Amino acid sequence: MSGKIAIIGAGPSGCYTAQALLKQAPDLDVDVIDAQPVPYGLVRYGVAADHQGTKAVARQFERVFTRQGAQFIGNLRLGQDISLEALRAGYDAVVLAMGLPGDRRLGLPGDDLPGVIGSGRLTRALYEHPDAGPLPRLGAHPVIVGTGNVAIDILRLLLKTPDELAGSDLGVGPSDWLARQEIRSITVLGRSTAQAARFSPVMVKELGGLTRAAITVRHPSPDADDALNQAARAAAGALPVSFRFQTRPVALEQGAEGLLLQLATPEGPETLAASSVITAIGFGPDDRLDRDALVQEAPGLYACGWFRNGPVGAIPECRAEAQALAARILAELTPDASRPGRALFADRAGTVDFAHWQQIDAAELAAAPADRCRRKISLRADLLRPANLQDA
Repeated sequence: MSGKIAIIGAGPSGCYTAQALLKQAPDLDVDVIDAQPVPYGLVRYGVAADHQGTKAVARQFERVFTRQGAQFIGNLRLGQDISLEALRAGYDAVVLAMGLPGDRRLGLPGDDLPGVIGSGRLTRALYEHPDAGPLPRLGAHPVIVGTGNVAIDILRLLLKTPDELAGSDLGVGPSDWLARQEIRSITVLGRSTAQAARFSPVMVKELGGLTRAAITVRHPSPDADDALNQAARAAAGALPVSFRFQTRPVALEQGAEGLLLQLATPEGPETLAASSVITAIGFGPDDRLDRDALVQEAPGLYACGWFRNGPVGAIPECRAEAQALAARILAELTPDASRPGRALFADRAGTVDFAHWQQIDAAELAAAPADRCRRKISLRADLLRPANLQDA
């Protein structure tokens, strides 16, 4: 089957969709477009730096471009460099797989105070996203709001010693930032019961093996042998980590020495002092597109992954969704040979292709320090200059 399909977003949902389309119809022209000069989205900039096993899925995605014939068009921002209308006119089908880059706010009085830090903002800086801001100050007593996997990722990285970060791809700047933190306690707040928390038991069990952690659980699960209680019994460090469940922030205030969280707990109202508050309660869209309208879809326009479903589902779940979406697209596809497809970008300066990414990848691997698996190039200007990559 012929046809021209553009996929906006080179993260797991986008790459799995390209993989499924080309497996079912190898003669398609499939272009995977991303705002960044490098592919893989969440895998590169969202999966924790010390979880290289999860990041290894990138090797599968690489084959989409090197063996199946998909084209990568990087450094092309939808809504800035090209409009959605132009893409829909140029391709037989357009798939929106851009994820949700914004942090969901707490929706409480005071949630915009200095010291309230979204998990997306923090992890983008930790994982050296080209558009990230500076790493924030956390202070001695940070509080993490949320008990999903992102919250556990952040907690684990804050607890790890430099030796425990060996083998990760955490960069020099973020590594130095972690080493400078003088954290004396960490509190993790979850509104649900411990039994209903959304973290992975496997990820929680990792906490019990960390050198510095000393874990306590307040309002624990009735099951004393669940993963968190096992981690609490195994942890033998000196840095207090308190998990508090059935505990809900209702307001934040500026105190004399930091933030004050007003909490609703099973015992009644309580005030908790914090040097910073890290919110890990989910993600939302940015302001470039009207997501609510676009997820309703239209002829030739599709959406998938977090952009369509909200911030739920792990990477393996993207694959099943992509396979179903590919079958639907192919059933509905009406190829129009007059559409230009990737010829839209033939004379466009500034875009990069997959060969460009391969140069970056090789340079980052070659520049890796002894205790890291790669040294990421973080500045957009450097990511766009392959001739200078030997200086990475």
